[in-house]
This record gives sequence, structure tokens and C-alpha cells, in this order.
Amino acid sequence: MSSANPSAAEARPRGVVAEHYFERFTLSQRWEHLLLMASFTVLLLTGLPQEFRSAPWSQVILSTPDQVTRFQFIHHVAAAVLILEVIYHLVHSLSLLARRRLSPAMFVSWQDARDAGQMVKYLLFLSRKKPPFGKYNFEQKITYWFLFVGIGILVGTGLILWFPVFFTRFLPGGIIPAAKLAHGTEAVIAGIFVLVWHFYHVHLERLNMSIFTGHLIESDLKEFHGREYARLAGSRAGPPEGDKDA
Repeated sequence: MSSANPSAAEARPRGVVAEHYFERFTLSQRWEHLLLMASFTVLLLTGLPQEFRSAPWSQVILSTPDQVTRFQFIHHVAAAVLILEVIYHLVHSLSLLARRRLSPAMFVSWQDARDAGQMVKYLLFLSRKKPPFGKYNFEQKITYWFLFVGIGILVGTGLILWFPVFFTRFLPGGIIPAAKLAHGTEAVIAGIFVLVWHFYHVHLERLNMSIFTGHLIESDLKEFHGREYARLAGSRAGPPEGDKDA
């Protein structure tokens, strides 16, 4: 959190308002998001034509064997990037957990259920106030945990499809068509979820660029994360170590 300088305040021209800002995402978290966004987009663009191979638009895109091979190669490279990102995220999170420095902010709690109920009342005009959310609101937690589970399914089934001979050495052959069905279905669901749910709440409801800048200005934190603002403003010390390293 930025701090006000009395001498600077006296020298500031009248009518100019200084906005304090609060750290929201670390540099590593922002890089993780960029890698996830890039790899997921490439996987979606190269995977959907293969999933709907019989569709006319897919036959236009994958019109030759060389084009199919090219799409598969790009898909596998993006998949490798995503797998490395998942491994890093898990190892980093477990490391923080072992050192008791993992922030509990992203874990679901009963407060999220109460916030969701209050939000429903607000949307139905039964209440005039939105709930004062913490660092992450229940919608953001739904996004995180949905993608956490969904990406786990995509990685697991994708590896089976990538190395079918290896996995059928100790698993029944029926695992291949089952993995293909689960992989394609989860990819479509995840794509729709990101485009409809995540895109709306981040870019259409309000333009939230904190995942790229790393911080929120004081007015946004106060309006959209009231409990977190009260905690940080009350402590006067910024986020605890767990939040900084999570």
C-alpha cells in the first residue's frame, strides 16, 4: 500500500487527488496467469477443430494431413506449457503450505455461502447493499476451483490420448475412448465457462486489470472487496506474508 507523504501533500496542486493502491497479485501470479491464458487459448483453438473433425468448418481448417500434423504439434507444445504451469503451481502452493505461509483467501468458507445469499437478495432487490467481500469473492473462487478441477481432467485425459500405448499397458483399452470423450467435453465446457462467466465478471461487469498490473486502487478495493480493505487499512501494514507469497 502506498503511503502519503505530508510534504508531498502540501506541494500537490489543489484539485489533484492521490490514489493509494494495494498489492493484489505478485509478479509470479501474474506470469502464471499469462501462461495459463496463452496456453489455454492455443489449446482451445487447435483442439476444437480436431474434436469436431466431421464438421464442415473443421474440414476446411484441417484440409490436408500436413495441416492435421501441424495442429497436433502446436496442441502438444501448448499442452506441455500448461502441464509445466500446473506442476509449478502445485509445487509452489505445497511449499507455501509446508512453511505455513499459504494464504487461506482462495479457500471456500461458510462466509462465501453467506455472501452468495446476500448477493441473491441484492439482485432480487430484497437488499440495498452488496456484501463486503474479502480478498476474493465467491464468484472468483468458483472460477478458480472450477478451472483447477477442469484443468486436472484435461491434463489427465490429454496425457492418455497423447501416450495411448503407454497407458494401455496397465489400463484397459476402453480408457482411450473414455478419455477422448471426457477430454473433448471438458474442453468445450471450460471454454464456454471462461468466455461467458469469467469474461463477463472480469471485463464486462467492470474492467478489472489487476491481474496484469498487480494492484487495485483504494476506491476499487473499498467498493468490491470491503472486508479486505478494512483488514488492510486497519493493520496499516499491507497484506501478510502468506498473501504476498501465495
